[in-house]
Amino acid sequence: MAFNFSVFKVRTISALVFGILVMGGLFWNSWSFFTLFLIIQLGCLYEYQKLMALIAPNYKNISKVHQWGLLVLGSLLLMAIGPVDMSLGGINLHVIGTRVLPFVLVIMILTDLLAKQFKFQNWALSFLGLVYIPMSLSLFFQLKRVMSGTILGDFGYAIPLVLILAIWVNDSLAYIVGSIIGKKPLSSISPNKTWEGTIAGAVLAVLIVTKVLGLYIPIQEKFIFIISLTAVIAGTIGDLIESKLKRLAGVKDSGSMMPGHGGFLDRFDSILFATPFVWLILQFLF
Repeated sequence: MAFNFSVFKVRTISALVFGILVMGGLFWNSWSFFTLFLIIQLGCLYEYQKLMALIAPNYKNISKVHQWGLLVLGSLLLMAIGPVDMSLGGINLHVIGTRVLPFVLVIMILTDLLAKQFKFQNWALSFLGLVYIPMSLSLFFQLKRVMSGTILGDFGYAIPLVLILAIWVNDSLAYIVGSIIGKKPLSSISPNKTWEGTIAGAVLAVLIVTKVLGLYIPIQEKFIFIISLTAVIAGTIGDLIESKLKRLAGVKDSGSMMPGHGGFLDRFDSILFATPFVWLILQFLF
């Protein structure tokens, strides 16, 4: 895969603009943090439904209540599992999510049953989407709490930042190195990815993130190393899984949200798969 400067320029500008928005969501306040992941899960879940409709023909016939209700379920699931210290109108978001979610689910199921549109395969795909996207993203709130309110101050952003930067730096370096010296394809699923780019990107990303963030956040470098390494490895697998879904659907990108990058799923596929593994490793580290 030859290096294309014009493509790289578009990808870089797009990534910088998007990166600024994401960093703003991470650092501003609790509501910006929640809003950021609410928008991400809505975009990813919407694109997931589009892919499933192309992969499984029956899925494109789901009712509008099922289609849009799934987005509502995803948002409620994010509230139910994610933020436990935020309120809306004096009511805790966690309470809203846990109490409203069952009602929405029952309405969706009853609507499908009454309309004789209930199909187990379609509901299985929808529940898989809920696990894959909002349940995964809800763990970011758990990651945020690990370093919140420490004796050194509030560093709740630290671990989410390590995870996101490790994946983004890895993606960028793997693309650059793979474009310049890449020879051997990583997988037939994603022929543009090479072993040379993947290995170089992973090694450089872990080292850069560990050394740079080690200067600014109160986490030992060995822990930053472990977190970023976990994120990079799991993220690469997540990227291949999403590539497989796109290949089954017969599309190049899941959407067109970001020039040069594709849609929400194209941008966050690695993060969606890496987050549960980072959360799991943190149960042992902290």
